[in-house]
Amino acid sequence: MQSGGRTTVLDDILEPVANAFSRDVAEALFNIRAGEAAQMRMAELAGKCNEGRLTPAEQAEYESYVHAVDMVSILQAKARVWLTRHHAS
Repeated sequence: MQSGGRTTVLDDILEPVANAFSRDVAEALFNIRAGEAAQMRMAELAGKCNEGRLTPAEQAEYESYVHAVDMVSILQAKARVWLTRHHAS
């Protein structure tokens, strides 16, 4: 499945989660950042991917990171929308 299709499916599946946000949850999600070790590993794998040097295990690991980043990005976008809509609450 292409990334755009996967992202659309994730967006649809995660919509009920967004409906359950509170201000604290939305703010926490909006501010989530990957830890330093994860960021470094993703950068390493991305570099190897761009060079065509990923092993099958590394490819699977890299795809896992990509899927996780997609999910967190969608949740952060939903949190941003929630916070914008509820700014006066």
